Amino acid sequence: MFKFLFLGLLAGTAWASDVLEFTDDDFDSKIVDHELILVEFFAPWCGHCKRLAPEYEAAATRLKGIVPLAKVDCTANSNVCSKYGVSGYPTLKIFRDGEDSGGYDGPRTADGIVSHLKKQAGPASVEIKTVAEFEKYVGDRDASVVGFFSDASSSAQAEFLKSASSLRESYRFAHTNSEELLKKHDIEGEGIILFRPPRLSNKFEESSVKFSEDKTTSGKIKKFIQENIFGMCAHMTEDNKDQLKGKDLLVAYYDVDYEKNPKGSNYWRNRVMKVAKGFLDQGKKLTFAVANKNSFSHDVSELGLDASSGEVPVVGIRTAKGDKYVMQEEFSRDGKALERFLQDYFDGTLKRYLKSEPIPESNDGPVKVVVAENFEDIVNDDSKDVLIEFYAPWCGHCKSLEPKYKELGEKLMNDPNIVIAKMDATANDVPSPYEVRGFPTIFFSPAGKKQSPKKYEGGREVSDFISYLKKEATNPPVVKEEEKKSKKKKSEL
Repeated sequence: MFKFLFLGLLAGTAWASDVLEFTDDDFDSKIVDHELILVEFFAPWCGHCKRLAPEYEAAATRLKGIVPLAKVDCTANSNVCSKYGVSGYPTLKIFRDGEDSGGYDGPRTADGIVSHLKKQAGPASVEIKTVAEFEKYVGDRDASVVGFFSDASSSAQAEFLKSASSLRESYRFAHTNSEELLKKHDIEGEGIILFRPPRLSNKFEESSVKFSEDKTTSGKIKKFIQENIFGMCAHMTEDNKDQLKGKDLLVAYYDVDYEKNPKGSNYWRNRVMKVAKGFLDQGKKLTFAVANKNSFSHDVSELGLDASSGEVPVVGIRTAKGDKYVMQEEFSRDGKALERFLQDYFDGTLKRYLKSEPIPESNDGPVKVVVAENFEDIVNDDSKDVLIEFYAPWCGHCKSLEPKYKELGEKLMNDPNIVIAKMDATANDVPSPYEVRGFPTIFFSPAGKKQSPKKYEGGREVSDFISYLKKEATNPPVVKEEEKKSKKKKSEL
């Protein structure tokens, strides 16, 4: 009996949740008890809610005692959900002192939720008074920016706090006026130090970086953080990936997991860093990162890489312009394969990777089929105006448009200056400056202005397209139907 009782208690402990549950009856009375709280409004049948549930539970456990997480079942508590304008699931909102302070727009992973809410909790910059508080603060899994000031009323501290207030959603800030801490870190008067996460400690770079500008301003502090926050090789996550956008970026994808396997995660990261250091010391410009291959499976697929088997990383480069380069050779433990790949990249001898369907053997139909490999020849032909539809094979709106778009192509088949084209954007890389966020997306690429395509926002009838082309085309469109009418009038005369 005691055995069953023990098992029952163990099962109860295993299923205990750190997520608070609110209802119509107690929401208003309980929400005011928390200075800061994240609330999920959900429906039990919602697939997105089910996917979020384990991440939300994990985040609640890690944030226990820091920021509480709560949930409301909107199928059973319609009043409170209606009160806060919940129209889709899951809806996540941040409440401060019982008041709705807006929707949560951070990542929906445990890491992302924890990082985002830690930066939202308490003051923008935490005041540190003792060595013990300092050690605990910089020992966190995220980087820390700490300001050391002998005078709490100095303009330097004011600028630091201003920076913390504006950047709190992206970085962690703390400040101190402790003489002991200033002395410990060789600071005279004032100073700022960025401390990298202990879990990313390595022999290739210092674990902290000092702000070296003569004058402390919020703008210079921001620039200092952005240039140093990731160090030589970032650990890219859902939480920080946007901060790495717009850079020429090499990523090694493998089983990165600093929670369960920090030693293994750093094993391959150190090999990336060893090679990276050699090139960075030569003044080569490239940002390096490691990332979990499962969390970034879409990126791995977009590079045409297969990370399904083996523990060794797969590597790709994506430039700020969107060009992609893939390391075909297997990553070697001595780093030589990565070294050769990088040397070829910097020498400009690597062939750019394009995700592309095969070029059609025959392409004489009324609508030209464009793939990544022939995009340059068809769409970027400087002598032609091109109307191109980016579609997805599964898209219902695209299927409805298809017969009309084909009819448009047939009407303009005799026009030597206009090309009607289409591209499967799920099977081919879409080049810059085309931005495709939904289907179908249609662009007009004028002759002689191929870097300035115009997004088509008009109607989807054949007549709408022809009216648009009459207005935008470089030369008057030659429409097949109009030619027939013209001949008919002449025969009547």
